Amino acid sequence: MNKNSLVQKYIIFDILASLIVWLAFVIFRKTINDISIFEGIRILIPNYDYITSFLLFPFYCVFIHYLSGIYLNVLKKTRTTLVISTLSSSALISVTVFFGLKLGDAVVSYEYFYFSLLVLFAMLFFFTFIFRNIIFLQIQQNYKTKKWTTNTLIIGTGNNAQKIADDIEKHASQYTIKGFVSIDKKTLNSNQEKVLGNLSQIESIIQKHDIQETIVALDNDADEYNLFNIINLLYRFNIDIQFTPRLYEILIGSAKITKLGISPLVSITQSSMPDWQASMKRFLDIVLSFLSLVLLSPVFIYFSFKIKSDSKGPVFYRQERIGRFGRTFKILKFRTMYTGSENGIPKLSSANDDRITPVGRMLRKYRIDEIPQFWNILKGEMSLVGPRPERKYYINKIMEDAPYYCLLYKIRPGLTSWGPIKIGYSDTIEKMIERLNYDIIYMENMSLMTDMKILIYTFEIIFRGKGI
Repeated sequence: MNKNSLVQKYIIFDILASLIVWLAFVIFRKTINDISIFEGIRILIPNYDYITSFLLFPFYCVFIHYLSGIYLNVLKKTRTTLVISTLSSSALISVTVFFGLKLGDAVVSYEYFYFSLLVLFAMLFFFTFIFRNIIFLQIQQNYKTKKWTTNTLIIGTGNNAQKIADDIEKHASQYTIKGFVSIDKKTLNSNQEKVLGNLSQIESIIQKHDIQETIVALDNDADEYNLFNIINLLYRFNIDIQFTPRLYEILIGSAKITKLGISPLVSITQSSMPDWQASMKRFLDIVLSFLSLVLLSPVFIYFSFKIKSDSKGPVFYRQERIGRFGRTFKILKFRTMYTGSENGIPKLSSANDDRITPVGRMLRKYRIDEIPQFWNILKGEMSLVGPRPERKYYINKIMEDAPYYCLLYKIRPGLTSWGPIKIGYSDTIEKMIERLNYDIIYMENMSLMTDMKILIYTFEIIFRGKGI
């Protein structure tokens, strides 16, 4: 089972559907009225020469389909999701093709103009959905026959763990329970032979049984510390993580029923954003970070000279941070401190830190030192909006008092977020925990509108020079 190959299959079928639709639509228009398509846009599509349009239309369709989120979480799509996604993207493609490129049907008849629009929409929806449904049925058949399965591991051996296992075996054929993992020496599970080991052996268990998903099912709702430490342990593996909800998650709506008959679960690795918004967010990250790098290139050159003339050392500063899924990456910044300021010992900075260079103080005041991180965003290591990434040393410190820090691993860290706006530079662990709480609130309320508000607040901070 390969998610990438399924995505490629969706894209190929969508391209095939768009080619069939455009060919049929060209024939329809020429047969009915023999009107030149895209009249007035002769550079793109000359009269009666549709070769260019056959190249442009499929790519445009795939682009809109991508923004609809259809290529995310392909194994978890339902038929309802397919219908809604195909309807919305087909409608958007049809309307933009007609009104954005100004097809010339109105000169003949408005009735014919809208009839042509309806024909294009109907054909696009029909053929696209038919091909997608073929893939969907193949996926369902593979799960039904157990050709494909999601190897699942349950963390816990108590009554809650057994209940989850029974629900899955009865109502979710796409999952295969490979066994249980004990969190301590005490084991209540009636199927003792299915207990594969304890948490200290988790890496070998996941590798041996090719685990794709884990469910943390503890009996003691009050054992919050154990829950978050287990989640933090699991994040370094490329697997889905869920846990059985407590009253809090149920009340705030985090607990989701993925399949009728199964107890609700809270996903740790799936973003709370709808797929279409997640796709749009990543698209905007790519476009805006690329444009920023190009438009701000004079700023790069200017401050490169300023930093070099101000103090000895490199222009850029690279530092290891923890990003999405708990993976490390090198964050890129303009150097604002004298070289060797830490000497291997992590130390938080403050507004009056004497390690900051004169130029560095100005860079921090207007957040100019963060500009190189557009490169991290372009690479997919960060996003425009998201919790600020921290060093492992400080994450360990934070988790001593706030073990739920690991929840932030489900989303990309960002250039700015609600936490940094409210708290600013965090020069103490207490401030970092306070900032974390704002970031948790952001994570639970992620949306494109929320991101837009945060970006507006960030620009206000930058223009007022409140960076430090």
